[in-house]
Amino acid sequence: MPDRDTTPDHEPEPAGPATLYRRRMAERYNELNPWAADNEFYLELVMSASSVLDIGCGTGMLLHRARQAGHQGRLCGLDPDPAMLDQARVRPDVDWVLARAASMTWDRQFDLAVMTGHAFQQLVTDEDLRTSLAAVRAALRGGGRFAFETRNPAPRPWQRWRGGDPIEITDDSGTTVQVRRHARIVVADDVVHIESVLTVPGSGGEQVAHSSLRFLDPETLAGFLADAGLVIDEQYGDWDRSPLTGASPEIITVARPT
Repeated sequence: MPDRDTTPDHEPEPAGPATLYRRRMAERYNELNPWAADNEFYLELVMSASSVLDIGCGTGMLLHRARQAGHQGRLCGLDPDPAMLDQARVRPDVDWVLARAASMTWDRQFDLAVMTGHAFQQLVTDEDLRTSLAAVRAALRGGGRFAFETRNPAPRPWQRWRGGDPIEITDDSGTTVQVRRHARIVVADDVVHIESVLTVPGSGGEQVAHSSLRFLDPETLAGFLADAGLVIDEQYGDWDRSPLTGASPEIITVARPT
């Protein structure tokens, strides 16, 4: 599943291709990213927990499906992107919160917290990682679990992201945004910085969008979790629960409070 674009908490975006692109992507996100093996993995965990926090919930697809499947407990989705939450809020029987992980203040209210769609990799700085993980730890009840995935850096997946044909996102009115994603990639230590070019054909202008993803190796990841009071219970290399190896595409982790 592609990474979710995010925006600062409660700050309106300036008008332009980037704003239009975010809105159109939110409207078409579920269409462009249909239900897949990663969603099935998380849905199984969600259905076994009475209270669930989905951090970086995007359009709310996972929690929507959980309600449809009969989940009767508390479901809460958190995301910093207002356009995504506009899509999520079509279901009023889930709590939707506009915020980032680091700003969470829940105290032992959830049996399960999840971060899907490689949202964990958007915690780029050490401070953001530590603050966010501490907030996750505080939100979990005793015996709770935190499940998330991050791409395995060993196969260097960013090397396959360069170039590619532009894609176009068109709304019902016919307005189109053209996107050259991953137009430029810079790798600095364990952070991959990505520039994407956004244009509205015929507008005569373009805008460069910047994003960054952090790639933690298993040892460094375990260290951050331990510092936050979390210990790894399960870890896999792919959605079929195969063992984590150097060639695995993912580092899928289920942790619990120590």
